[in-house]
Amino acid sequence: METLANLESFVRAAEGGSFAQAGRRLGLTAAAVSRNVAMLERNLGIRLFHRSTRKLTLTEAGERFLMSIDGSLDALQVAIAEAASQSSEPAGVLKVSMSPTFGIMHILPLLPSFLARYPLIRPEWHFENRPVDLIAENYDAAIGGGFELAPGLVSRPLTPVHGVVVASPAYMSGRTQPSDPAGLAAYNGIVMRSPRTGRVRHWMLRNTNGDEITAALNESIVVNDPTAIREAARLGLGVALISLLDVLPDLESGELIRLLPDWHADVGEIFLYYASRKLMSAKTRVFVDFVVSTFESQRLALFGR
Repeated sequence: METLANLESFVRAAEGGSFAQAGRRLGLTAAAVSRNVAMLERNLGIRLFHRSTRKLTLTEAGERFLMSIDGSLDALQVAIAEAASQSSEPAGVLKVSMSPTFGIMHILPLLPSFLARYPLIRPEWHFENRPVDLIAENYDAAIGGGFELAPGLVSRPLTPVHGVVVASPAYMSGRTQPSDPAGLAAYNGIVMRSPRTGRVRHWMLRNTNGDEITAALNESIVVNDPTAIREAARLGLGVALISLLDVLPDLESGELIRLLPDWHADVGEIFLYYASRKLMSAKTRVFVDFVVSTFESQRLALFGR
């Protein structure tokens, strides 16, 4: 009987059109995928791919074989994943991507309790300000916003993101606080240039009455990372618009003060991204459930609503 590794290598290579892309999805080298496919061809006695230095295409026999096994392979993977999750303790490397500020402040502190409950899981957490490709880059999960959902992926909301206006007490010393967002033009502004678009973001602020005014921040200091915005504000360099979740400890300690407390920006939501529950590994399933339940118990899931 043919091995699952050989069949899966063949299907993923056919889907991606290359051994390298199949390897990224499977966590293997391109050479290993090529060997698996070659073994499958040898066992079947047929050629499945036309190979060249530039592309990989299915032969006619390969197309027929793909059509005959594709759905069966998915069903077999689901059965294996379900059996493994029910019969063994969650274990293995848990590769997760998350934004540095949010991840370090709100996800990393969950790690001691999580590992105490699941000691066989080994976290490999990447703190990065970019939407990763979970499948191509072999991530188990990602936490952030603005991801495009590829087939087979789902998103689960964790918490809304509200932008607020902050400054240090030292910077505001001797200055009059603004009465509305238009008054922000009188101060030095600390703003962020998006690494993805290259543009400085302009925020629309809304008050409790539903009035909306664009925040008139000067571009006195431009950075490309939310953590840098927070630190620049703490250093007394000006006024900043930043996620409330990112500055909660600073507001509670008094290192930063909130200006225009009746105004905020609806920035979006933080989501937890992962493969559909049918294909989810045990380690990913317990991580998702743990994070979601913790956010709900700490009421972060309702934060700012």
